[in-house]
Amino acid sequence: MDQKHYAKLINEELEKLPFYVKEFYLAKNLALTTKYQYLTEIRRFFTWLRQEGISKAKSNTDIELSTLEHLKREDVMLYLDYLKNTVNMQNKYNSPTTINRSINALRSLFHYLTVVADNNDGEPYFYRNVMAKIESLPASQTLNYRANMLQTHMYRGKMKHDFLDFLSSKYEEESNNYVAGHFKKNKERDIAIIALMLGTGVRVQEAANTNVNDLNLKTAMLNVTRKGGQRDAVPISRWVLPYLQQYADIRKSRYNPSNNEKALFLTEYRKQAKRITSNAIEQFISKYSKAFGRRITPHKLRHTLASELYEETKDKLLVSQQLGQHGTSATDLYTHVDQNKQKNALNRIK
Repeated sequence: MDQKHYAKLINEELEKLPFYVKEFYLAKNLALTTKYQYLTEIRRFFTWLRQEGISKAKSNTDIELSTLEHLKREDVMLYLDYLKNTVNMQNKYNSPTTINRSINALRSLFHYLTVVADNNDGEPYFYRNVMAKIESLPASQTLNYRANMLQTHMYRGKMKHDFLDFLSSKYEEESNNYVAGHFKKNKERDIAIIALMLGTGVRVQEAANTNVNDLNLKTAMLNVTRKGGQRDAVPISRWVLPYLQQYADIRKSRYNPSNNEKALFLTEYRKQAKRITSNAIEQFISKYSKAFGRRITPHKLRHTLASELYEETKDKLLVSQQLGQHGTSATDLYTHVDQNKQKNALNRIK
């Protein structure tokens, strides 16, 4: 692209971002291509802040400086986890290089806001720089390292049941009237979706795309449309079935779908039932897990099932089949999630 075209793209990005990002852009002495990349990464981060509910702004241009000032390291780490599990235009997961570009863009912005910028009093906009606590990703990571990071963001064993129990009996009581009212309408649906993902390992988009005829409660099987449109069939953990049955029992009366509505999981839009979106699922999982005390992403529900299934079977092929993966290389990570055996072996050495 020539400079004229980049300048046009940059102007389009600046129109979508707050005034302080425009000041940052004018202050940075960078190549035009680098400026454009930084702006796209900042815009992507701001969009995520709103989707996660960290910012209540209606648009990226309205995101307040106080939101950036009070961000926690955990918030940024969750965003990086989101990037790691996002598929790019080439249908591949973002590489460490791509993620580091986002880190560098945010570091540069926060450095400007906390050091370089001066407001009317000659001081920076704020002083707390959360990005100073964020390290770049190494070019490669050992499986042990990745597994250790992964284990802290899963709901394994009793914790997944505690999470569902929390939603079943406590979340509504601890919420304000508006939140409780919305949750009450969608309670069975949301819990069923979370249980299904924990008990099958399906991706969030696969859960959203599930049709009524894809679910067979009698045989505990789920038909799945995988990436690229490939059809698959996977077993469902037996403990999940009561949650699915509870939702199935109220689906028609609660959402009143038309006779030709195929979607299993529904939402109401302008008094009409329609298929729930993957974005809506991501949002309520983030909200509920934050209230539970450990925010996770839908992809971590998939990781939970994979690690528990491998721990039970020690069969990488079986895990890859459950996840709908080609080959077993992607399942190697789950063989390292539970490092207790490795620790116990080390402790036996005298």
